[in-house]
Amino acid sequence: MAQTHGCAPGPRREPAPGLPAGENHSLASGRPGILRVGGRAVVRVTLRVRRFNPETDLEPRFQEYTLDLPDRATVLDALITIRERVDGTLAFRYSCRMAVCGACGMRINGLAGLACNTILRRVAVDGAVTLEPMGNMPVAKDLVVNMEPFWHHLRAVKPYVEPHPDRVEPQDEYRISPRQVSELWEAARCIMCGACFSECTVDEIDINFLGPAALARAGWLVRDPRDSRAVDRLRELSRPNGIWDCTRCFYCVQVCPKDVNPLGQILRLRRLAVEAGITDNSGARHGQAFAESVKETGWLDEFSLVPKSWGWNPVALLSELPTAVRMLVRKGAPLPVHPRQPGAREVRYLFEKIERSRLVEDDA
Repeated sequence: MAQTHGCAPGPRREPAPGLPAGENHSLASGRPGILRVGGRAVVRVTLRVRRFNPETDLEPRFQEYTLDLPDRATVLDALITIRERVDGTLAFRYSCRMAVCGACGMRINGLAGLACNTILRRVAVDGAVTLEPMGNMPVAKDLVVNMEPFWHHLRAVKPYVEPHPDRVEPQDEYRISPRQVSELWEAARCIMCGACFSECTVDEIDINFLGPAALARAGWLVRDPRDSRAVDRLRELSRPNGIWDCTRCFYCVQVCPKDVNPLGQILRLRRLAVEAGITDNSGARHGQAFAESVKETGWLDEFSLVPKSWGWNPVALLSELPTAVRMLVRKGAPLPVHPRQPGAREVRYLFEKIERSRLVEDDA
């Protein structure tokens, strides 16, 4: 299934930076990879495009196209050139060409990005760029994916404001602090391109995880003063496949073309859930046990972390027995004795300082 639909991730590399606003400069002659044709700077690049049509192909294949393009050409420019002048069967999706609609998302050299704002010469490796469909979603054809898994998770968080039926509208506008405006605007920048969902390592293993984009949207609604379901939303998001299943791999932050910071949204949701008293779940207990251990002793007590995370749940604890046995066999099991480390007082001071700063932020 992973081979057929291209869900397995490709090689990881740094994402390509987008085209800065107003970039319009010529390159010095003689620069590696740059040609001069009729006085214009031209880049020669080979695109390795992953081709697959589920209706006719048994396995995906790579097809190469070598082009000479203007030095400021984007990946999308190259794809349009191929389709219009070389191979009309190549399938890809695009619309605005301005990094607004999010339609042209694809994997560029192994990481999801927008084809319209990725400059070819900046991402070419030895004169070549590899293009593949986004991950964690089935391939419709070539670089086009069926985004239904993405939309399914977005619908699951009810991505719209739900006001109280008896709410009385204010005379003027809803007033919130500048800090809240900044946080809400961060989440509101999302263009639903699916790049974060494509690279989510949790969805790669368990497609039931809500995913970064859906949780970022939920983070916006929980803090929206017009919404009446903040606590209910936090309770729903604290269930399995929600905010506590994120492993903090940072890929969603790395590939987001709009700096939405999905991980930051998820961490805020965790904090809000704990502050609302929604702690009867393994994720919240795990975080609390982790922090208390480090705060009191200066280092992590791995021996007690699992039972404290699961609580008094014999069934869940039994499920961890195979892991415990493997650790014992490999002599990697933690010791039950957990002495306080030198410098633990300084670690405790840092915890208390952070807690005081949060109280000040909340008062503000």
